[in-house]
Amino acid sequence: MEISTTTLRLFEAFGCKEGIKIAAEIGFDALDLSLTNSIYEDEFSDEKLEDTCKMLREEAERNGIYFNQAHAPFPSYILTDNKEKMDEYNNKVRPKLINSIKAAGLAGAEQIIVHPIDCTNVKGVDQKKFNIDFYNSLIPYCKEYNIKIALENMWKFAKINGELAKVIVPNVCSFGKDLAEYYDALDSEYFTVCLDVGHCALVDEKPEDAIIELGHNRLHALHVHDNDGKADLHTFPYLGILDWDAIMGALKKIDYDGVLTFEVIGGPLSDAYANKPALMKKAHELLFETGKFLANKF
Repeated sequence: MEISTTTLRLFEAFGCKEGIKIAAEIGFDALDLSLTNSIYEDEFSDEKLEDTCKMLREEAERNGIYFNQAHAPFPSYILTDNKEKMDEYNNKVRPKLINSIKAAGLAGAEQIIVHPIDCTNVKGVDQKKFNIDFYNSLIPYCKEYNIKIALENMWKFAKINGELAKVIVPNVCSFGKDLAEYYDALDSEYFTVCLDVGHCALVDEKPEDAIIELGHNRLHALHVHDNDGKADLHTFPYLGILDWDAIMGALKKIDYDGVLTFEVIGGPLSDAYANKPALMKKAHELLFETGKFLANKF
């Protein structure tokens, strides 16, 4: 099983070229190109995007590594009763979302994670239909840039007395069953599933159950991290409550053929280490060793 990690902390700490080189030296097979923040930066502007992606792909190839997937900006779209606010955000994010699909394709990624849309803030909206229509609107870009869109299981904060609280509750595609239903309603030529195992724990679903529910034909990508079941900590495996023997056993049972992709950006890989390159590198070394440990179970 190949091991990958998000570029978010690597690129923050070392820059693109050095981050790719360090990941390869540590032993990672692949990278998850994080476009959640960098898509807004100058190097991913319309004018520079193609040159940036060419550089990323060439640098990866030079170091014997590749981009197995990417992550688009989010929220992908917002629904709210405040039409002015909604239109302002959506008109801004749509071209950036399309740019991220283009960037991922040019970098050589097989899929890009695009979050589903929370429709619960506006009454009378069929959440599943809205999301299926939204995803289908991205098919022309999948065709143009030779890439698939990966759906991800999500959660949201509850509202208590009309105010957001730090209490996590299920939302769109929160469970393996939901992901399966959404995927089955889409064209598998252009769509796949990324199961975020940490998000499963936040809605009281065992990731191993979601893996079995999705099965071999639907599940082709992962976000691997751990948490305490209460907050989306994105920390190292074994620092939370997830049962990693069960998770790896379930992946083996369905003959998972994707990559083990870490989305660890908390714990030893938190913002606190962003300006401490030596510690950031050591933390990634430990992350890779954790990946090997998990892969051996598979």
